Amino acid sequence: MNVVSSTVVFTVDDLASSSRFFTTHLGFRETLGTPDLVWLSRDDAAADILLHRRDLEQPRQASAQPVVAFTVTGLAREYERLRSEGAPVAGPPRRTPWGEWLVRLTDPNGIVVELTEWITPSGA
Repeated sequence: MNVVSSTVVFTVDDLASSSRFFTTHLGFRETLGTPDLVWLSRDDAAADILLHRRDLEQPRQASAQPVVAFTVTGLAREYERLRSEGAPVAGPPRRTPWGEWLVRLTDPNGIVVELTEWITPSGA
């Protein structure tokens, strides 16, 4: 596995206000926006920030856990390796409509780690 970038994921109620905060005060720029998420980046080596809209169907406590996301290469191999090691993988890799192939696992203290490989978005 080669980690090529890092992203911190926050689940929020109001995407626009959080995006405005990071872009106005901390120098981030919006690089992707959908009704459910906003991706923020900087030109320096800072980690990207992904703001994800809270699922209103889930209780607030269930969706408030921060996530650390690593963009990687060779996700299929890593998934098989993690499974064979008995790592707490949440499920098989899944594809998102915006072009992400991802696997989630959770450390013993509840830290959610997301491994992401960017692929062609569905329907593209």
